[in-house]
Amino acid sequence: MAHEAAISEISALIGNRLATSKADKDQHGQNETYYPVTPPDAVAYPETTEEIAAIVRICNRHKCPIVAYGAASSLEGQHLATEGGISLDLNRMNQVLAVNAEDLNVVVQPGITRKGLNEELRATGLFFSVDPGADASIGGMTATRASGTTAVRYGTMRENVLALEAVMADGSIIRTGSQARKSSTGYDLTHLLVGSEGTLGIITEITLRLHGIPESISAATCRFPSVEDAVNCVILTIQSGLPMARIELLDEMMVKGFKAYSKADLPEVPHLFLEFHGSPSTVAEQTEAFGEIAREFGAEGWETASSTEERNALWAMRHNSHYASAALGEGGHIWPTDVCVPISQLAEAVLQAQQDAVRLGLTSTIVGHVGDGNFHAGLSVDPNNPEEMARAEHFTKALAETALRLGGTISGEHGIGLGKQGMMEAEHGTALPFMRAIKTAFDPNNILNPGKMLPPEIANAEANAA
Repeated sequence: MAHEAAISEISALIGNRLATSKADKDQHGQNETYYPVTPPDAVAYPETTEEIAAIVRICNRHKCPIVAYGAASSLEGQHLATEGGISLDLNRMNQVLAVNAEDLNVVVQPGITRKGLNEELRATGLFFSVDPGADASIGGMTATRASGTTAVRYGTMRENVLALEAVMADGSIIRTGSQARKSSTGYDLTHLLVGSEGTLGIITEITLRLHGIPESISAATCRFPSVEDAVNCVILTIQSGLPMARIELLDEMMVKGFKAYSKADLPEVPHLFLEFHGSPSTVAEQTEAFGEIAREFGAEGWETASSTEERNALWAMRHNSHYASAALGEGGHIWPTDVCVPISQLAEAVLQAQQDAVRLGLTSTIVGHVGDGNFHAGLSVDPNNPEEMARAEHFTKALAETALRLGGTISGEHGIGLGKQGMMEAEHGTALPFMRAIKTAFDPNNILNPGKMLPPEIANAEANAA
């Protein structure tokens, strides 16, 4: 077994909470997309920050890879131990440590999920806003700088993380940020770790911004003659300053997937799913204002969902888009990708994505948090069909190139992980060596989630030499 010395020392430290069974390893090698099962050499189940620090020190001494593991809902393979070593399962560290209601923040351990956190907060009248769809762990959401359906109003993890505790590659425990809403002191290590995908440190505690539960919430759906009409409606809505809580685009293929998977009773044309937050009067005003804009673009079939049960059913269907996309293909797997563009460029980006899918003969859905210019394409693929996988890879690269050409980014939500490393240089150019320098400074032995985010330096050097 690889990394035997590290595994032996960790076993002596935490006993039977270090697992080497095939079942444990295979479970931690699974993912939601098309990557093959990639088991680690062992799985550790720590219960305290101090245990994590001790495990990391052992791994650093033996140069053994260590990869943080939460809900395993990431879509770019961020949690896979591609170089073996230790999968650090943080699900036992799932407590709410402090609710500071007066200051609108909460301190949590990384293993608690977003749904579990909001259950704990229910009696306070507050909620945690970031909603990526999957019941992801807060630690994983922080590490991947997650976003979601409510980002257009409440922001992403970047805006909602105030402070962190983290274990660094040498086993040091650091704290970054504070409960204060702003600071002008030192380098912003908090937001350097947010989105670092476990490559710079293991996040062990998170202080999050909270929001008051709105007095009134109303959701609605409407349909449009074309994707272009729906997207242009979104653009004008955002440019008009209407404070949408959610505004989600579904193209006709995504609606077809919902009909297949969720038995949705929707015409197979582009739709917007909407939600409004505020007082009863402001929600009514927002709904009326949006309706006026939507009618300019041919919107029809307005349906409201005012009760909690109706809203939950609507958003549950939306959150199952990954599985609804899979229902349209024969391979049973989805190649997911996402980009984010300036809101004024959204229509061109979406239409180009649809045209590329048709050109390449791919079954693709489009769904997105289009209020902030972010949308997802879900390609139905068969991992055992190399030719189809090559076409999917070509689509992903073309979509990224479209986003960059329009002034956007290769990922607004999924992150880089394994899948988008090859596009990092195109987006970041001469900034990439500085990212490598940060990685080297934080993790000189390259034990923290190695092989993720940054493209291999050797490969780049060989390409340049050629």
